[in-house]
Amino acid sequence: MNPQKSKQQGVALIVVLLIVAIVSVLATEMGSRLQLQVKRASNIKENNQAYWYAMGAEQYARKSIKQLMVNDGKVIHLEQPWNQEFVYPIEGGGIQAQLIDMQSCFNLNALRVPADNPSGGGEPLLPDRMLAFERLLQNVDPAIPSYNIDILRDSLVDWLDQDDRQTGYGAEDSEYESLQFPYVAANNFMVHKSELRLIHGVEVSWLRELLKLVCVLPNDSLFLININTVSEENAAVIAAATGLPLSDAQSLLANRGSEGYQTTEAFFNDPSIQALEPRLSEEQKKWFDVKTSHFILHTKTKYNEATFSMKTLFKVDSSNNVNIIRRDFGGF
Repeated sequence: MNPQKSKQQGVALIVVLLIVAIVSVLATEMGSRLQLQVKRASNIKENNQAYWYAMGAEQYARKSIKQLMVNDGKVIHLEQPWNQEFVYPIEGGGIQAQLIDMQSCFNLNALRVPADNPSGGGEPLLPDRMLAFERLLQNVDPAIPSYNIDILRDSLVDWLDQDDRQTGYGAEDSEYESLQFPYVAANNFMVHKSELRLIHGVEVSWLRELLKLVCVLPNDSLFLININTVSEENAAVIAAATGLPLSDAQSLLANRGSEGYQTTEAFFNDPSIQALEPRLSEEQKKWFDVKTSHFILHTKTKYNEATFSMKTLFKVDSSNNVNIIRRDFGGF
């Protein structure tokens, strides 16, 4: 055999094997990428479907709230259909939704001083609401020192107001700018109750319990509690607003009847309210109602392997139109 020809054939064989190897690698890579793209497209489709299921639940809730306002809007209570958890099975998944009255909690934005307040600071205008917030903290944990309560109360007012003047034991920009990771006070309405974690004076040990009792109505200092929709577990909200002991507030809610109070007068005539000393002031009486104009919808949907969670805040105007004022994605 010709040695030179044998060497050439060996080189050609190696080249062929290299080509085959390269083609195999390319084919494998192309197949993997194709599978990845198919899976990605499938995930996008499933996530989109789960999202639109949630949007469908939102529209259904919006329609239901409007119907509730037209038919039973004069008295809202927990025994009405809106308070029932909605579970709707769908092939490959399902929808789970729950409406909650946003006027069964303490609106933190209620401590914001209106822009037209000539005195500026919170104390001249908001003594009753600030006192109610103090009582709320005392009911969350009686062990919280009164000094710590004063700090958080005044710091919350300073966080919400529009000036940089310190209120009592409060805190303005200088306090927050001195931290290891500095920031400044919002000097505006809160957008979400989680902002409470940023306020000077907040402690982790009791923050979780406080967050169960408070809420935020965006750009709204409304302080109006529906006495028919506050649960017994959240009786601290009623205790804070009225000045009742927590045990008396729990008994009051337990004995209000399945359809609650039909009028605020019936609530004020309850023996436990009548026995209050001092009696409810005219300002305090404005804090209570049997109607609701704010609801929040908690939605969780599932489609195949995709899940989607959303919270939608509704506001009902004077014409019973239901408007969406905030959406939060994630959490349930």
